[in-house]
Amino acid sequence: MKIRIKGNSLRYRLTKSDVATLATNGFIEETTHFGTQVLRYALRRGMVSSLSATFEDNTITIHMPDQMIEEWVHTDRIGFENSNSAMYLLVEKDFVCLDNVAEDQSDNYPNPLLC
Repeated sequence: MKIRIKGNSLRYRLTKSDVATLATNGFIEETTHFGTQVLRYALRRGMVSSLSATFEDNTITIHMPDQMIEEWVHTDRIGFENSNSAMYLLVEKDFVCLDNVAEDQSDNYPNPLLC
C-alpha cells in the first residue's frame, strides 16, 4: 500500500494482494520509521457510510464501508473517493506504471492504457 499526501488530499494505492488482505482481514497497515518515531497508515473496514479518515497515535486510518470493499474486490472498479469534507480521500488500485521504474510492480494491477 502506498500513501500520497498533498495539502488536505490523502490517497492510498493498493496492490492486488493488499486488496485481497483487506477483503479477508478487514484491515491493512504499513509503517514508516523516522528514527525513533513511527508513522502508521492503515485502511480499515468500518461501520461508515462513506470513506472517512482519522489521525490518532501517529496513525492515519481511512475507514471504508464493507459494501465498497465487496464491490472493489469483485468488479473492475478502480477506486472510491470522498470529497464531502475538508479532507479529500481517494482509495484506488495500483496499476503498473507506464514508465520504467525501479520498484517491483509484479503485484500491481494491469494498466488499462497498456491493453
